[in-house]
Amino acid sequence: MKLFRVLALITLGFLGVTSIAGSIPMILDPSGGMLHMPLSLLEHSPFHSYLMPGIILLVTNGLVAVVVFVAAVRRVESYGNLVATQGVVIAGWITVEVSFLRTVVWPHYVYLAVGLVLIVCGLALRADHRAVEVPELVMR
Repeated sequence: MKLFRVLALITLGFLGVTSIAGSIPMILDPSGGMLHMPLSLLEHSPFHSYLMPGIILLVTNGLVAVVVFVAAVRRVESYGNLVATQGVVIAGWITVEVSFLRTVVWPHYVYLAVGLVLIVCGLALRADHRAVEVPELVMR
């Protein structure tokens, strides 16, 4: 169990940091100039600039990966499901991206592997009996 948790934490950390780092130039320069990505890459997508893809990347694979990382560190109840779900999200992101770009480059393989690692680790961690239940907040 410890191996799957450590592997999940490393993978979530990698995903969160690289997604945030990759999304910031997309948001700051929606023309793609900072990342040397021509707008022609978006030709078959519903986007006309990198602004929305950057925001989606930041939220779904950057910030959410950080939240799932924290949940895994704290071993909140059902954190294995969160890890597996994040794996499905990045694998889905890569699948959609490849279909829009109509090309595959080496980072696609890396991030698809990240998704598969997270799915496998998350499924294995569903049985972590040391996970703690998060207390409900009482509204007054």
